[in-house]
Amino acid sequence: MFAEWLLLILQILYTLSTVGLAIYSLNALWLVWQARCAQPQPTPPAPAAWPAVTVQLPLYNERHVAERLIEACARLDYPADRLEIQVLDDSDDATAPLIDSCVQRWQQAGRDVHVVRRAARTGYKAGALAHALPAARGEFIAIFDADFLPPPDFLRATIPHFCTDDGGDLAFVQARWEHLNRNYSPLTRGQALALDGHFAIEQAGRQAAGYMLGFNGSAGVWRRAAIEDPAVGGWQQDTLCEDLDLSYRAQLAGWRARYCNELEAPAEIPPQLAAYKRQQFRWAKGSIQTLRKLGGQVGRSARPPGQRIAGLIHLASYLVHPLLLLLLLVIPPILLLGGEPISPIPLVGLTSLGPPLLYAAGQLRLHRNRWLQNWLHLPLLTLLGLGVCLNNTHAVWQGWSTRGGEFQRTPKFRVQHAGEGWRTSTYRLPIDRIMLGELLLAGYSLFAAYLIAERAGWFSALFMLLYAASFAAVIGVTLWQNRPVRQPTAPAAAPLTGYLVKMTQRPVQWGSSELIHDAQLASLERIENNGETEHRTAGRVHVDRKAGGHHRARQPEQSKLYP
Repeated sequence: MFAEWLLLILQILYTLSTVGLAIYSLNALWLVWQARCAQPQPTPPAPAAWPAVTVQLPLYNERHVAERLIEACARLDYPADRLEIQVLDDSDDATAPLIDSCVQRWQQAGRDVHVVRRAARTGYKAGALAHALPAARGEFIAIFDADFLPPPDFLRATIPHFCTDDGGDLAFVQARWEHLNRNYSPLTRGQALALDGHFAIEQAGRQAAGYMLGFNGSAGVWRRAAIEDPAVGGWQQDTLCEDLDLSYRAQLAGWRARYCNELEAPAEIPPQLAAYKRQQFRWAKGSIQTLRKLGGQVGRSARPPGQRIAGLIHLASYLVHPLLLLLLLVIPPILLLGGEPISPIPLVGLTSLGPPLLYAAGQLRLHRNRWLQNWLHLPLLTLLGLGVCLNNTHAVWQGWSTRGGEFQRTPKFRVQHAGEGWRTSTYRLPIDRIMLGELLLAGYSLFAAYLIAERAGWFSALFMLLYAASFAAVIGVTLWQNRPVRQPTAPAAAPLTGYLVKMTQRPVQWGSSELIHDAQLASLERIENNGETEHRTAGRVHVDRKAGGHHRARQPEQSKLYP
């Protein structure tokens, strides 16, 4: 009797997981259909007077990319007296002196750029944004994460959207993310395919259908009044997706959102699989926390039923990973308890065409000339999606059971071209403990495939074999990327040479700025004279020539890999 009840429960769970996955796939098909009606969002005419804008750059231990971001924002083509740049630096490593030096250079060049630091990293990114907002002088707030490289015309292309006759209730404008290192590796190509589908089809389709949009946390501009609206509540720290949380609260309070597919801002894709998994974990946990926090308000809102359902599906999108894991877990016990042979092959049928078509449509819209070449990385993306289902299921569980949590940053390495390395960086992540569970699931998948094949043939077991291949791929890539790094052996140095080398490797302090040499970075010299600038690596000279004399200072070096 117990076995019969257990079998019934397992079959119900199996049915729920297949229905849930079908809904996810059909939603993808629906967004593809809606995106066909997506209209370009051309830049409106320039306003008679450009409003004041504050660019906020939340940074935490980003020594490889911090200077690049600050310099890109300092070069934004916008009236200098209307532009303020806040560098929100919570760093506790060698990033801080690099930021100080870069900010000082741009202050001397006449830019209104300054560093905002806090006593404690309370609230992580959301806390940094909320802490700096009262001191900002901008009517609009542009936000860029550390790995972005905004184009010079970004503000001139976004701000006019707020200044039209019908733009008074526009809360934010979101640009599309492009990719600095799409072709760096197969892993980055697979991630680029997923991101292109999200922006070009999901975001564009939601906007075309009138659904609520999510702010993506970077490469967007907010109207300050929308953030500070009491009905919205500003930046809050009880979810790890403070961007999605704020954007939904703003739209529930009556503000509008706009996505501009034609406006792009390139960023770095994580080249390390462990970094990708960390990013996915944070997004999954934060999305589910937002669903738990705002799902009831979305469901009870005065919006049409279709918009409410679409909003709930959007917030719940990461539930697909627990459903995939549940499907895997229930099949072997169902078969062992004598249930009818179950073939997951229908999942590869009509209802599973959604994601592949979504990614194909995204490439056709963005890269028509090479869409097929990009779309052919779909098998790799499929392996990634299945392979991280345990990682993301853990995140979903934490999202349901906890508020807030530690904001674990995705490390950036400033790699753009094949051959550029990142494995010697101290930001490289170690192997995570969840890999043991992935190893067990790989074996479990093979066992499930064997049981299905024994009853219905190996063709019916293909889906379980895909699970096994996905977990094996994630484990294999993780181990390969974390293999020991071979350090080149230097030839023995002469006594005097060795003494000089040893001297240059000592930590040093320089003047009142107390610039401390990072033990992992070499030194860089700077000489100022007559307005010319030249950067060179350790052992060479960094020259700034300006009229009126010479100035010499020492800065931490950036290696050839991270110029």
